[in-house]
Amino acid sequence: MTTTTQAAMDAAELMSFEDAIETFEPVLGFEVHVELNTASKMFSSAPNAFGDEPNTNVNEVDLGMPGTLPVVNGKAVESAIRLGLALNCTIAQRCRFARKQYFYPDTPKNWQTSQYDEPIAFDGFVDVELDDGEIFRVEIERAHMEEDAGKLTHAGTSGRIHGADYSLVDYNRAGVPLIEIVSKPVTGAGSRAPEIARAYVSTIRDIVKGLGISDARMERGNVRCDANVSLMRPGAGVFGTRSETKNVNSIRAVEHAVTYEIRRHAGILSAGGSIVQETRHWKEDTRTTSSGRVKSDADDYRYFPEPDLVPIVTTPQWVESLRAELPEPPAKRRRRLREAWGYAEAEFRDVIAAGLLDQIEETVAHGASPAVARKWWMGEISRLANARDVEPAVLGVEPATIVELNDLIQAGTINDKIARQVLELHLDGAGAPAQIVQDRGLEVVSDDGALAAAVEKAMAENPDVVEKVKGGKFKAIGALIGPVMKETRGQADAGKVKEIVLQKLNMNSS
Repeated sequence: MTTTTQAAMDAAELMSFEDAIETFEPVLGFEVHVELNTASKMFSSAPNAFGDEPNTNVNEVDLGMPGTLPVVNGKAVESAIRLGLALNCTIAQRCRFARKQYFYPDTPKNWQTSQYDEPIAFDGFVDVELDDGEIFRVEIERAHMEEDAGKLTHAGTSGRIHGADYSLVDYNRAGVPLIEIVSKPVTGAGSRAPEIARAYVSTIRDIVKGLGISDARMERGNVRCDANVSLMRPGAGVFGTRSETKNVNSIRAVEHAVTYEIRRHAGILSAGGSIVQETRHWKEDTRTTSSGRVKSDADDYRYFPEPDLVPIVTTPQWVESLRAELPEPPAKRRRRLREAWGYAEAEFRDVIAAGLLDQIEETVAHGASPAVARKWWMGEISRLANARDVEPAVLGVEPATIVELNDLIQAGTINDKIARQVLELHLDGAGAPAQIVQDRGLEVVSDDGALAAAVEKAMAENPDVVEKVKGGKFKAIGALIGPVMKETRGQADAGKVKEIVLQKLNMNSS
């Protein structure tokens, strides 16, 4: 297809999502790549580490130097078996690696060592919980082991290979152990297709994190999803041509990418056009996709058995010993925590959507109540994380810090406003909460004389509010609390202020 024709297809008018679902039946497919957190790479002794200087974690095997031989990482094989079991897969008694042939600068060997017709795990399923509690089953075709490619950085205004001035390659990632989870075609999703996509990738992330086999940080690419979308006419029984949006690296982006591709496909097909089988790139800023390259089929890669690696043989005893160590499934864990914490369904959904279940669970385990843990993580911590443009989970707040702040509030040493200030100072390196309060004199003003003076001043400056309170409108006291807080630099106890106001007026709120 010519570039002009492709551009015309990309510019085709999008159909509304509602009309697209009414006209077509979506078929989804997911290829989720999970980076393992082993100490070394899949086939070499080079370090498997994130964020180091480019091309420092590389050796001769990673670069495919003549005369070098790969050695399988045993820990990676064990991780693959554990993940296969968690996905309800059959574990192969014998599997082998293959060479996937393709020529690209980020694959220095000119092939990727992967698995194709003999994966380590196959024929599984994962049940995902949707927003309303409904369970949707996604069947798994296979989960196979492979190595990652390097990373290309394209220099230029576009940031992409087309129009770049030059490209740089970092081979630190080349050879990092991966497990690719390939779903079977997902049908019957209807209008819930984007929601199912989000829930599925979220569940996979939770599974690998719970297993401890991956850091599962999508912003670092530890979990990446290739989302496949095609449309067919209802009852047609034949899948349409699919597009594959590559390396989508956030839960919400998967949902948005699927939504966009359904609308794009529907617009093209309704206009009499045809879908190109291609890879596409997700553009987060515009929430659109753009054309990448024509998608290859399996035979284009000319797979053949890897001659330098012997087959992997598993034993029933080994597999069962790993099965016995599996953690609680994510869906079961969520149900248990929701019941234990007493959250409303909407509150719990918000926690899941924010990706803060682990943090809240750890905070509760450290002694905070579920309500306090949720208040901090979903409130001030999320606000600060947003302001600092990071995820709340990586902001640097420890569960013990939340417990310490709450203890200070409960003891009357500080109030909520001061606690938020202390948290921000703590994140800036000022020390532990109690020490910050002591060093900076942030204790709540408990001197009745000082508070009484501030209250008298506020009442004198707001006589209309005083009259309202005298008339029985006790909520009006809130208008006096603000000036008192200002007078005491935010260190007054609101309850104490209310008490003093009523005392001075010889009233009570009962």
